[in-house]
Amino acid sequence: MASDLFNGSCKVFLSLIIFSSIFQFYFVISTEFLVGGEDGWTIPKKDSQMYIDWASKKRFKVDDTVQFKYNKDSVLVVTEEEYQKCRSAHPLFFSNNGDSVFKLDRPGLFYFISGVAGHCERAQKMIIKVLELETPPQSANDTSPPDHTNKKNGAVQMPPAIIPPIIVLPSLFFLGFLFV
Repeated sequence: MASDLFNGSCKVFLSLIIFSSIFQFYFVISTEFLVGGEDGWTIPKKDSQMYIDWASKKRFKVDDTVQFKYNKDSVLVVTEEEYQKCRSAHPLFFSNNGDSVFKLDRPGLFYFISGVAGHCERAQKMIIKVLELETPPQSANDTSPPDHTNKKNGAVQMPPAIIPPIIVLPSLFFLGFLFV
């Protein structure tokens, strides 16, 4: 009787391990980045490239978030032209609550500036590049096979294989119970 209880517990435990490991493959984990680290979103003291350097050392993905912590300031998401001018009459995003979180919802460039007069000109601004995760789909009228060859070194990039969860989940559960 004790061995039956032990075997049943092992099956449940193994099932939980298999189930949790499956979901690691299907859920993309997003990251929240604290802009400026401990210093937060402030006018750079010495290094005028502080935020540009900070952002260039990170790998931002779609659905990541950036958190701005600040006092008596604001954060704006603006166009490239407004970023260059250090001002915006109609920002894409504005917050001045001292603890702002912005979701990076698409690949490409995001331009951030301080909304306080003079702060952007004193290097309180930043550009974030969000990486594109997937290759764009082929157009409907393009019937030629995709060129995955890297022209520099001749390496061939293989497209990712996608197996639907409806096939994977039952298969893994079956294998889990088969080996217990």
